[in-house]
Amino acid sequence: MSRLGNLGARLYRGEVGYDFIGHRKIWYAVSILITITAIVGLVVRGLHMGIEFEGGAVFTTPKTTASVQQTTDTAEKVSGHQAIVQALGDGGKRIQIAEVDTKTSTEVKKKLAEELKVDPNKVDAQLVGPSWGEQIANKAWQGLGIFMILVVLYLAIAFEWRMAVAALIALIHDITITVGVYSLVGFEVTPGTVIGLLTILGYSLYDTVVVFDGLRESSKNVTKQTKFTYSEIANRSINGTLVRSINTTVVALLPVAGLLFIGGGMLGGGMLNDIALSLFVGLAAGAYSSIFIATPLVSDLKSRTPEMKALSRRVHTKRAKAAERESHEQDGADDDGDEDGPGAERDGRTAAAVSGQRRQPPARGRGKPSGRRR
Repeated sequence: MSRLGNLGARLYRGEVGYDFIGHRKIWYAVSILITITAIVGLVVRGLHMGIEFEGGAVFTTPKTTASVQQTTDTAEKVSGHQAIVQALGDGGKRIQIAEVDTKTSTEVKKKLAEELKVDPNKVDAQLVGPSWGEQIANKAWQGLGIFMILVVLYLAIAFEWRMAVAALIALIHDITITVGVYSLVGFEVTPGTVIGLLTILGYSLYDTVVVFDGLRESSKNVTKQTKFTYSEIANRSINGTLVRSINTTVVALLPVAGLLFIGGGMLGGGMLNDIALSLFVGLAAGAYSSIFIATPLVSDLKSRTPEMKALSRRVHTKRAKAAERESHEQDGADDDGDEDGPGAERDGRTAAAVSGQRRQPPARGRGKPSGRRR
């Protein structure tokens, strides 16, 4: 068995573990700090919406010797608007220019062909209206709302309402962080971004349900025992699924990291960045929230119920009595150990003196006639 597998088995059996629940205030503080940073970035910088949402034109040129920066400067000069240029594998360029309508697209196309020295007939132009992007955004919000409602209902029925509330908070936490990172990085928001957001919600929910399922199994008949409190059982549940959560997260992040850093960064596949970034940030945030946010929240909510408070009192009372009993036994052992000291030596000499005084046995027939005649 590998070292990681051995660690996972020991975590599952409760032989080793980390006190996630005991340090929950630290995780809450970290999450609040990250969330506030994301919200501030979103308010200050806003989101860089793609032409699918704002409307504009997309021009695809054939192979050209102009660099990405030269093409960007040329597109902004001839259109008068901000342009986004991405290099294609065949040497061509994909140019996105916002706020370009049907009347000006033909003129922009001709000027681009002249500046880049390519055939105007080989430049492909596609126009996107803002109404289409608005419809996509509305559909995305509707899908997100329906998804949240179904998640809460499912968790409330399959588990309990406290777990449903904790899972909902964790999902909102993941969405806020992902959108905030998009705002801070400045990546363009496209329909691929929306697809990535909906994908990470499903993954985050899956990871949370795995931890909740282990917690539900561990807390069956919890009030009938006095060995562990509910918080301690929740902490053991997290440790029991920790290695599994780490393994699934790493396996999911590796291809997404390759898509983002290698495909989108080193190879210049800029069109991959929109969905890759949302998946990468969302997967990492989902794994974090399922361990450090969702389960500690369930523990806090559950521990405030009267039956769990009573269980905690019984557990602590039993432990206090066991500690007191152990202390008395230790004190008794210390008293027994003093027999080898000076007091024991004096007691030994006294006992020896007493035992040395022999009692004289009474004389047989003393004071009685023997019955023999002289």
